[in-house]
Amino acid sequence: MKNQKLNAVLAPWMTAGSMFLLWEVACRAFKVPEMVLPAPTQIIASLIQYWPVIQTEALQTLFTTLIGFVLAIGFGVLLGVLVGASPRIYRAINPLLIGFNSIPKVAIVPVLVMWFGIGTVPAVLCAFLTAFFPIAVNVATGIAHLEPELADVLRSLGATKSVILKKVALPRALPYLFASLKVAITLAFVGSVVSEMVASNAGIGYLLLNASSSFRVPLVFAALIVVGVMGILMYGISDFIEHRSTSWAKRGE
Repeated sequence: MKNQKLNAVLAPWMTAGSMFLLWEVACRAFKVPEMVLPAPTQIIASLIQYWPVIQTEALQTLFTTLIGFVLAIGFGVLLGVLVGASPRIYRAINPLLIGFNSIPKVAIVPVLVMWFGIGTVPAVLCAFLTAFFPIAVNVATGIAHLEPELADVLRSLGATKSVILKKVALPRALPYLFASLKVAITLAFVGSVVSEMVASNAGIGYLLLNASSSFRVPLVFAALIVVGVMGILMYGISDFIEHRSTSWAKRGE
């Protein structure tokens, strides 16, 4: 058992280390220009050199992403409960949700800029809009998929609709919620960075735009890696909370 846990912990690090090693060897063996694809050592050097700037911009992106993500959780859970508990609301709202989610969020950023100006607010709203849909859909699915037989038994015992929703449907929807959170947090980072690239004067997206315009390719990759690391950390936090909250829904936990 201990060996399995150790292998589970080491496997991602070994995979990442092997990938970066192959990347480094390939860049040196084929003499790939830095402007095309920098080697990992060049990226690390750029990360160290520009770390104060990267840290400042990364914290800005993390701030906007977390605010948008929290808003998405609040509104997504609320709408998911309404949609999942009522077939009528589901039929009325679901086509609108699908249509809205089909719109590229980068196309909405100029509208947000016209309304709120350049800065933090469009990035927060873009993160919210990007992360909102999977949370609402998964919560609604978890509530709507309550077994009819179980609902019939509860009603025969005198349980009202609100009691069934509160005591049974919502707890059973928790695995769906946490599954959506792990997807939504990564999408929130995408929305925030895209908004910062289009209309912002701070954040990783703004740094990426400036670095690419001045052909500092190692800095571009360094900023991308920082975003990836933040996404992995937030995903890990969501996964940890899921394991602590819904271990009853999994075998062998």
